[in-house]
Amino acid sequence: MPGMSQSRFSSFTQLLKSRAAELPDADVHVMLRDTRSGVRAEHLTYGELDQHARRIASALQEYGAGQQPVLLLYASTVEFLKAFAGCLYAGAVPVPAPLPGEAGHGKSLNRTTGVLKDTGAAVVLTELDSAPEVALWLARASRRDAACVVTDSPGTGDASAYVPVTVRPYDLAFLQYTSGSVSEPRGVMVSHKNLLANQAALQKLLDTTAGDVFGSWLPHFHDMGLVAHLLHPVWLGSHSVQISPMSFIKRPVRWLQAIDEYGVTVGGGPNFCYDLCASRVTDAQVRSLDLSRWRLALNGAEPIRPESLRAFTERLAPAGLRAEAVFPSYGLAEATLVVTGGVPGEAHVEKEFDQGALERDKVSESRPGHAGRTLVGCGRPVDVEVRIVDPITYHELEPGNVGEVWLRGEGIARGYWKRPTETVRTFRATLNEEESNFLRTGDLGLLDGEELYITGRLKEVIIINGRNVYPQDVEWAVKSVSPALTFGAGAAFSVEGGREQLVLVQEVRVAGSTPDSLRTVAQKIQELIGKDFNIPAGNVLLVRPGTVRRTTSGKVQRTLMRDLFEQGVLRGEYEVLTPEVRALTRADDTLLGEDLLRPEVVVESRPW
Repeated sequence: MPGMSQSRFSSFTQLLKSRAAELPDADVHVMLRDTRSGVRAEHLTYGELDQHARRIASALQEYGAGQQPVLLLYASTVEFLKAFAGCLYAGAVPVPAPLPGEAGHGKSLNRTTGVLKDTGAAVVLTELDSAPEVALWLARASRRDAACVVTDSPGTGDASAYVPVTVRPYDLAFLQYTSGSVSEPRGVMVSHKNLLANQAALQKLLDTTAGDVFGSWLPHFHDMGLVAHLLHPVWLGSHSVQISPMSFIKRPVRWLQAIDEYGVTVGGGPNFCYDLCASRVTDAQVRSLDLSRWRLALNGAEPIRPESLRAFTERLAPAGLRAEAVFPSYGLAEATLVVTGGVPGEAHVEKEFDQGALERDKVSESRPGHAGRTLVGCGRPVDVEVRIVDPITYHELEPGNVGEVWLRGEGIARGYWKRPTETVRTFRATLNEEESNFLRTGDLGLLDGEELYITGRLKEVIIINGRNVYPQDVEWAVKSVSPALTFGAGAAFSVEGGREQLVLVQEVRVAGSTPDSLRTVAQKIQELIGKDFNIPAGNVLLVRPGTVRRTTSGKVQRTLMRDLFEQGVLRGEYEVLTPEVRALTRADDTLLGEDLLRPEVVVESRPW
């Protein structure tokens, strides 16, 4: 099939209908379901997708959902794609979101309730298997007025009753709710024009064709899962293969087996998924795999660690995975998805910078005798302007400086749903007092030639003694202290306790642990931070696995963790706190006598 041109279509709806006419019998998606008898493949063709989209669109038209947000709550990506396409056909605005009960501990319940409230959606689409749960959730959310439409129920909609609607380039294609790593989730308004532009950029960046097969475990409500793994195959006239996120988390090898079995050529996820594969796939499983056709292992959505890339490629090299397949990239929901990436088939770029210089927002190569920090290059911009900007003055910085990453291009989304003030502040920034309509990403980075390197998040950088300390570096370093920390998440942040003080919340495997062994781990963490970062580490909380909050893409929610700590909600199985921080966060303990009930908490401060 000839390469696609963005100018050929005015909307993604038009593209999808064109695909259905050209490829009615070809697969658009394959969902691999785990059953008691094994894995069952559920296929969906372009022709079937078109017919279901017309049927669901007719139901939405009965509810008058045109140009209105419609919440999509699905476990099955087959049923999700039908509903998503149905919204596009009806001119409605699909809003992918997690099922209220996913992820447990009320996290998804709160997130999905927040999305429902923010959108004001009057129609919720779901599937038969999830309908009871969704109906109960709507009742508890005091939204009995919202219509709960079960799209795979017999009798829902009539394809012959569908009335085609006119969709314009600037109409909304969907709302993508952000992960909320430093704030509450916000709905990014992605227009059809934005989506088409980003699909063209993806094709140019990845050098994809209709012959590529995409393989994913990412949720459909994740921007990389939706835009790159579900919608990009439609752009190409290709197809995608999907396993459930839970299947991947339980057995990472299932993703690799699907890549092998279905000849997947493009597939990826955040950095942590490669750590899981490297650490949990056995030698016997590696020997059973053939990953030689996997040409692009996309890595993005969270900080990329060079150690992770090496461990992953070395672990799976015997299965035929080439080191050049690893493909670091940079993107965000506010830019629809992709911003930068490398060159397919070429080795990714790593470079060691002087750590002291980075702490002063300067860029210089590492020197003998000085601490260095190796950064993974995220590639070069594609169809987008990238500028490095002083976040205070809004002036572009000269090369050799670290600053905020600003973007401008056709793929940049329209703004945040019902948040005009935030939209102006984030999407309409003015550079050098003369160039307008830049997106402020909130990410800190540098350009080395055309190669973009991300150093951290603007709102999460820890400033101690006038130096910038990047929390992800601290979190990664402490994992080497003890095997009990290897697979646990950490959150580093600072609080004001008379002066800016570092706090580290670290998950630890508590089975078999004693107060003495936890004390030893905490002391080793303090010693490592003092030695490697030359800053005091007076506040360490060792917590149970699952305590550290993360987004759907695996990003640590440091701002939320800091809020929970300052509110006194966050408690450790073992704590080391300076007197100032203890007074700030545990003031009620002494008043209520709770300090007598928590003998494992130790107050300790170490001068360095």
